Amino acid sequence: MLNAAIIGLGNWGRKIVEAVNADIPLFRIGHAVVREVRDDVRAFARAHAIVPVTEFQQVLDDPSIDAVIITTPHSLHADQIVAAAAAGKHIFCEKPLALTRADAVRAVHACENAGRVLAVGHDKRCWPSMAALRFIAAGGTLGEILHVEGHTSNENSGHSADWRHNVQEAPGGGMTGAGIHMLDALIGVAGPVASVIAHFRSTRGGADPRDTVSALLDFKSGISGTLSTVRTTPFYWRAHVFGDAGSAEALGPTRLVVRMRGGGVENRDFPAIDSLRAEMTAFKQVIETGRGMIKREEMIATVHALEAIFESMDTDAKVELA
Repeated sequence: MLNAAIIGLGNWGRKIVEAVNADIPLFRIGHAVVREVRDDVRAFARAHAIVPVTEFQQVLDDPSIDAVIITTPHSLHADQIVAAAAAGKHIFCEKPLALTRADAVRAVHACENAGRVLAVGHDKRCWPSMAALRFIAAGGTLGEILHVEGHTSNENSGHSADWRHNVQEAPGGGMTGAGIHMLDALIGVAGPVASVIAHFRSTRGGADPRDTVSALLDFKSGISGTLSTVRTTPFYWRAHVFGDAGSAEALGPTRLVVRMRGGGVENRDFPAIDSLRAEMTAFKQVIETGRGMIKREEMIATVHALEAIFESMDTDAKVELA
């Protein structure tokens, strides 16, 4: 059985452990690297047969550990990926892969050179609505794709760990936590971004912020796009692809609305799934078969666009991506 360690055992790390261990465990998570072994950490680890340790190097030096799952603050990702690849571990890293294109390239190349799997945690790609959206967009049913739109919001702003409100770890307000999921989704349909104009507006900072992000995107494919995110309003997800023959709109995890020229409208509803377990299943499968997960060029393209959005937010100017 695949033997893994999780690096970081905060709220999201625990959700991943629970998803892996639900029903029949997908693989074994035997170790967790934590800053300190608090009582709550010790209790959770005991319940899931996990050994908590405080040094990342302990995991890297253990030849019995095949893979690491990284759920640490964003600025740590690239260095941890490089170190894990050098130690011969496969890597699943929560989004964002990195905060700069240079770090994303460094992480990707380290895994390529070591022959190790690198996966990124964009669990929204596993939603049935999004899988169906990508399929219909790629299949030609909508004709030539002209435009994409995305909106994602949640009400997590007052319930996040303190580091998520640190501008060094999470620049760009809601873009780093929520908006990047939609950015990845749009790139998955339209390809790499060529230029962006982004606007960040905040009415309150601190641990329970009020801010919005909106962006105009031009893709290298010639497709245009818009993206917006609000991190303090009730959950909402809409990814909409427009072609010259029809459009398809993913609403939340399980609904796809297809509108065709001439007035035909079709509502497709899919059974709900556990998207975290689905992406952990995909991670296991890509290690075993070498197929699946997000293409590495898309990993880099998403971080490159994210970095450009940060720059445009700061300057309120258009940013061209080299």
